[in-house]
Amino acid sequence: MKISDGEKLIILMLSELYEKLGVEGEIEPDFIKSAIYSDQLWGIKWRYSGIPFEESDDPSIVKEVVDILDMWSFVERAFKELDAEEKIKLKADAAPFGDDPKFRGFDGNNETEYMGTAMFLVNELERFQEFQGRSFNSHSPSIDMHRRMLAEFEPIRRTLGHGRPMSLDDLTVILKAIIHPSRKES
Repeated sequence: MKISDGEKLIILMLSELYEKLGVEGEIEPDFIKSAIYSDQLWGIKWRYSGIPFEESDDPSIVKEVVDILDMWSFVERAFKELDAEEKIKLKADAAPFGDDPKFRGFDGNNETEYMGTAMFLVNELERFQEFQGRSFNSHSPSIDMHRRMLAEFEPIRRTLGHGRPMSLDDLTVILKAIIHPSRKES
């Protein structure tokens, strides 16, 4: 969705009028203002999918962040479903990342667009609610790590339908991808 600067100003003013007058409608002024101020305009189309907006693709970063959050959702759920013996094995086989793996976010200094997109998806669009309340700031670059993990997860994802959970081996492969290739033993 493209909105000119003038249109943004008009929409923000209308949102303030809605709030000031207490207008109750389907359009939520707080959400609209948040989408504009955080430059997540694609989110308006997501929230109000019943409005026939002009056909347009979401920014590529949105798809990538959705894929990353989806992967981490599977990883965290699979870890929770492991029994004690499997958790010990994962801790050893995927060391040092196999001990309670969690999505830690993106670097707040260098990956702010990724961090902002993830925060908007979770906090404003209420997707991936398992990540609600997290800071999303990993305090270190992480996008390359997420991409390595995604490369391992994508073929696994295609096999996960119809109730098949992620296996211990699947989880191990994905978590081992966290290790930078320059740090892997030969």
